[in-house]
Amino acid sequence: MKVKDAMHRGVDWVSPETAVTELAKMMRAQDIGSIPIGENDRLIGMVTDRDIVCKGLADDGFDNRTATARDVMTAGIHCCREDDDLAKAVQHMEELKIRRLPVINKNMRMVGILSVGDVSQSAPRELVSEYVKSVSAHHH
Repeated sequence: MKVKDAMHRGVDWVSPETAVTELAKMMRAQDIGSIPIGENDRLIGMVTDRDIVCKGLADDGFDNRTATARDVMTAGIHCCREDDDLAKAVQHMEELKIRRLPVINKNMRMVGILSVGDVSQSAPRELVSEYVKSVSAHHH
């Protein structure tokens, strides 16, 4: 099975200057847990709901009226290709202990996101079991 058979499409990125409050509203409205951040036609990071809480709200100096995606994002981006084997992408997610992975096409354009939910719906049961154990291991 290929990544493109499991991922969800229709994902857009936002500017690093997007207000954190706007990111939170987008996450709520779209029922998602992360938003890719792009600049100069390139992905540069991700903001997760956890980033907003742990890098934002939990910081004594955090001002939600002025904070932007750049202030809370996880810089750097890992991704996979839509034509990658799903097991290979899941292994990459396991190694990185991440729950979401942007998906790019052969033209280096983001075409979707592969999430733990996508994997759980599409991948063989054994692969899902190992992935969930691995990604959750640091929570013990």
